[in-house]
Parts: sequence; C-alpha cells; structure tokens
Amino acid sequence: MSHIKLLGLLPFSLLPQTCMNPKNDALDSTTPATMKGVHLVGHGGLDQLVYCEDIPTPKPKKGEVLLKVLAAGVNNTDINTRIGWYSKQVTGDTSTGANQGYDELDAATATWSGSALQLPRIQGADVCGEVVSVGAGVSSKRIGERVIVRTMQQDPYTKKRFDCVTFGSEYDGGFAQYTCALSDEAYVVNTPWSDVELASIPCAYSTAENMLHRADLKSGERVLIMGASGGVGSAAVQLAKRRGAYVIAVAGITKHDDVRALGADQLVARGDNLITAIGADNVDLVIDLVAGPDWPQLLDVLCRGGRYAVSGAIAGPMVELDIRTLYLKDLTFFGCTFQDPIVFSNLVSYIEAEDIRPVVARSYPLTQIHKAQTDFLNKGFTGKLVLVPEI
Repeated sequence: MSHIKLLGLLPFSLLPQTCMNPKNDALDSTTPATMKGVHLVGHGGLDQLVYCEDIPTPKPKKGEVLLKVLAAGVNNTDINTRIGWYSKQVTGDTSTGANQGYDELDAATATWSGSALQLPRIQGADVCGEVVSVGAGVSSKRIGERVIVRTMQQDPYTKKRFDCVTFGSEYDGGFAQYTCALSDEAYVVNTPWSDVELASIPCAYSTAENMLHRADLKSGERVLIMGASGGVGSAAVQLAKRRGAYVIAVAGITKHDDVRALGADQLVARGDNLITAIGADNVDLVIDLVAGPDWPQLLDVLCRGGRYAVSGAIAGPMVELDIRTLYLKDLTFFGCTFQDPIVFSNLVSYIEAEDIRPVVARSYPLTQIHKAQTDFLNKGFTGKLVLVPEI
C-alpha cells in the first residue's frame, strides 16, 4: 500500500490501536468519558481512516462549546487532506491517489496550511450539532442550541485577514460523536431543516458564497459555474440565482435535470467545447472548482474586464496560462480560501429566509465513512453526502 512518508512520526502499526489522544479530565455526568469517531492516522488511502470506539471525549476550553455531533458532511477537502493532494509535489487530479495515496511525499508539504498535520486528527469540516456543555466565559444558556460551525475560520492567534484555519484540519472536526468549537464560530440557525440537511451547508455553501462575494457578482451578470452538480457547484447555482444572475452551469449530462431544478438558466455538458457552447467573450464571471487541461477555455469565454474566481481543482491543479490573455482582456483573478465573517453570517440568513435549499443525495452511518468517500469520488450524485454518528 503506497502512502506518504510521515517524517518524525511513528508508523501506525507501532501506535496503540485505542485512540491516541491524551487522557481527558472528567466530564459532567450527562456526557460519556469516551466517544466513537474516526481517526485519520496518516496520509494515504482509506485504510488511514480508523473507526475507534474509545476516543476520550473532548472538554470545552475557555471560549468553546462542546457539541454532540448530529450530522457531518463529506467534502473534497477531507479527502484532499487525507491523500496529501495539497502538496505541491502532487500535480494530478483529486481522484488520482484517492484510494492509495502517493509514494514518499514529505508530510510537511501535504496540507493546505503549509505545516504538517497533527496526527491523529478527527476530520469533518461540516458539522450540525447540539451544544451540550460550555467552557469558561460562555453562557450556559447556549446549552441545547442546534448550531452549524463555520468551516473556514480566522486564525485565532494572528487574527490577520487571510490567516485562517479549517475545522477538521488544524483542529478536530465532526467525524465523531462529540467535538469542540469556538463559541463565536457556532451559529444558531432557526430553520425546520433536518440535522442532515443543515450539515450539508457549512463548507460547500460558504465556499460558493465566498467566491460570489469576493468577485462581487451582480444582478443581470452572466456567470459560468464549473462542476455545477457537486456540493460547492450546486450551492453556487442557487446562490448566484439568489443574486439575480444568469447562470450557465457545466455538469455531466445525466445531472442536467437536477442542476436545472436548482435554477440554472443554461446547461453545458462536461467536456463540451465552451467557446462553441457559450461563445467567446460572453461571460462576466467564472466560478471554477475544476481547472485541469481545458482551463484556457475559461479565459476565452470571459468578456473584457471579466472576473475569474477559483476554490478547487478537481481535474488537476496544473494549467496553461497565456499571460497575454490575462492582461490584454483586463481580467481579474480571485483565489478564494479565506472568508470574511460576513460570508457565513449571510449564509445563515439565507437559510432562515428560505432563499436556498439543501441538496442531500444520501446519508450514511459514520461507520461507513469508507463507502461514503468512495461514493463521493465516483461522483454519481448531485449535491452532498452526509455522515451520521451513532447515538
């Protein structure tokens, strides 16, 4: 089995098979001392995700809340982190290496943040949970609230714009029965949506809303959305329509009816020539989650003064750019990772106003995380897949 070489870490075979977190202090009488969850024990294939039944239940620190996880979505970022795809040593698409990882990658390069992931790690960037305990400085009135957690958070230490951390990456996330989150990053949402539906929102929809926010999509503009049937893409279709844009969506032809139902005005089959299908210089904004070998067409369909926003590269990160196209057409590029707080606050308001709706293809018990990630990579669905921990 190929895997990333973890520099300075013991091989998993030498680590104890119970969970490898330090012993926890006693919790209140209503919360179990240990919990079930999934540990990422190394970078590589699905075998690096280990279901454990005796992980010490976390205890909320100052400014934190303890959440009973009600549901947790599956995202590209979880898989990308597991396989080490964020390393600059990797040049292929996100499916390459997804089952077995990559040989001899330096673990320090294998995360998006630029420093080695602290292992074992409980992943899970999407969480809907119930507040069951609070740390110092947090009102006990929060207990009982149903919340979603902001996935992309400002670094609590530097507090600088563009310095950020990800729930389920820089610290433990939602692939367990319990997780801790900063109280300020746990948002109450007043909605009749189910737990599974709410868990489909935080990562994908905030990623999509952030791209539209940063690129300032306006009513009446024409926006091209790549990968429109995926979690982020299907969110972007709804959010762009909410802003009054004309939406051109690229997706596999078998998913066109699903994407059209979300509000897309025009559908283009994945792999079709975009210039033939749309016309040159005919789009104000491109929302890209795909990149890959067909990327130059995206700049050709942009009008003069057009904008390009990107937050993914599932078809491959290496693209060919004719720099003359960039400057002669006066294009503007937006790389979108950091999110201003207003992005998530707006997203919560959209849910409460019923401006958007969840798109959940199916859910799985947390014990079936391997199957869920395999199905995710096969892309035979529209929207999101969600995991549900055991009660």
